[in-house]
Amino acid sequence: MEPENVILFDMDGTICNFEQPLRASMMSLESAGEKHFDDFSRDKYPDYIKARRDLILSRASWWASLPKFELGMDIWEWAIANDYQTMILTQGSKRNPKSWMGKKMWIDKNLGTDVDVTITRDKGLVYGKVFVDDYPIYIERWLRWRPRSLVIMPAHKYNEGFVHPQVIRYDGNNFGEVSRSIKSIMKGEST
Repeated sequence: MEPENVILFDMDGTICNFEQPLRASMMSLESAGEKHFDDFSRDKYPDYIKARRDLILSRASWWASLPKFELGMDIWEWAIANDYQTMILTQGSKRNPKSWMGKKMWIDKNLGTDVDVTITRDKGLVYGKVFVDDYPIYIERWLRWRPRSLVIMPAHKYNEGFVHPQVIRYDGNNFGEVSRSIKSIMKGEST
């Protein structure tokens, strides 16, 4: 196996189901008659909602108990079965080190204790030929330095309109295209 044939995997929204558990946890803290917030992006809610979100995300056990996200796990399992070098590439919060611990606990429980992990603030700094991530901002930063690489983007409502010539949006119905494209990139061919 060539050491540079690395497939990087994000966690939240990629191999872990992040959005639904966060929504359920946030709803469990609502009081009767309270205005319901369904979009938990940092810039779209008041401070008391942000405080609730931060409270939830500050628990290592919350992160460790996230369910697997099927679309990302399809690619992870295929990469392992095809002997590609895999590595977790996840962002770590500056103010929430317990999330780091929870993510590592999740990895150990769901993927095994020998999985390579990089926790960073800037995913664009980390090498790989293929990057599996759901979030357009991180994808754009990573692709900025990699004109011959490939991103596989697990489909979500929030990344629906994102288009880039090096990105394949995976919705569960186009796995053949995903696997062929990864194999081509690993051989040094263009997709």
